[in-house]
Amino acid sequence: MSDLLVHDQEGVRFLTLNRVAKKNALTSHFYAELADAFEAAVAESSVRVLVIQGHETVFSAGNDIADFIQRPPHDGEAPVFRFLRAVSACPKPVMAAVAGPAVGIGTTMLLHCDLVYAGDNALLSMPFVNLGLCPEAASSLLVPQRLGHVRAAQMLMLGEPIDAATALEWGLVNAVLPPTEVNAHVERMALKLASKPVDSVMTTKRLLKQAHAQDVAQRIVDEAQQFGRLMAEPAAQQAFAAFMTKRN
Repeated sequence: MSDLLVHDQEGVRFLTLNRVAKKNALTSHFYAELADAFEAAVAESSVRVLVIQGHETVFSAGNDIADFIQRPPHDGEAPVFRFLRAVSACPKPVMAAVAGPAVGIGTTMLLHCDLVYAGDNALLSMPFVNLGLCPEAASSLLVPQRLGHVRAAQMLMLGEPIDAATALEWGLVNAVLPPTEVNAHVERMALKLASKPVDSVMTTKRLLKQAHAQDVAQRIVDEAQQFGRLMAEPAAQQAFAAFMTKRN
C-alpha cells in the first residue's frame, strides 16, 4: 500500500500520510510522492483546496533517520526539496489536520499551510539542534516572524516541543479539537473553502503571501546549504549513530 493516500471530494484533494506503523516518518520516496501529488493538484483545475492529514494518533515523526542516512539530499532536486518548493509556493489553499506528534518537518511544513487544525494530543517540535542540524523549510524565517525571537529560540535552539494549547495561543494553529474529530472538521472546512469563488480565494492567498514569497524561497535554499554542511560534521554523525544504536 502507498505511503500516501490521495482522494478527491468536491474540489478538495486529500493527501493522507499512510505510514502509521512507522509514525508517518518521511522517506525520500515518501517526499517524492508528496511532491508529485502537489504538482498534480496545482495543474488540475478541478482541485481547489489541498488537505494534508495524518492519523488521530500521529501526524509525522519527521525524517526517517535510517532512510535519511542512506539517501541524504545532495542537491535542490532531491525529493525533500521538491516537496518544500511545492508546499511553500502552492498557489491553492493548503490545510492541515494534525493530531499526535509532529516532529521536525512534520511541524515546519505546517508553516506553509493556510489553515491548521490540531488535536488536543498534538505535540509540535523542531529538534534539529538535537541532531546537530539547523532549521529547514524556511522555519528560521517564518517561526520568529510568527512567534517572535524568544519563542522561536525556545523551539529552534532548545528544540523544546509545545502542546496543542500552546500552539493555539502562539498562533501556529487555528483551533484545537478532540483527535478523533480533527480530520472530519478539516474536511468540513475544506469543502466550505472549495465552494467559494476560486479566483478570489487564490488571489487572496497570493496577496497574503507575496511580501515574503521571495524571502521564503531563498531561505529554503540558504538553510539547505547549512543543513548539508552540518550533516557532515561530527555532531550530526554522532547523533545519527546514537539514534540508530538506540533503535536497534
